[in-house]
Amino acid sequence: MRWFHTAVVTLFGVLVIVFAVENAQSVTLSFLGSSITMPMVIQVAIIYVLGMATGTSLWALLRRAVEGAKRTEPAARP
Repeated sequence: MRWFHTAVVTLFGVLVIVFAVENAQSVTLSFLGSSITMPMVIQVAIIYVLGMATGTSLWALLRRAVEGAKRTEPAARP
């Protein structure tokens, strides 16, 4: 199983390197009237990292809300 895991990680690494080499040309990204030109692979990496950060934050927020809802007991009426 260890060899399979190593092969999958190696294959993924090779695919990332091939992607980076093939997408080294500069592209322009426009957003809200501003634009920036940089290699596509850098833009993809930045968007990937931002997606991980926001996805993780959303997951933590939802998990906290569900746990809080489970712990909250209805208020006693006088």
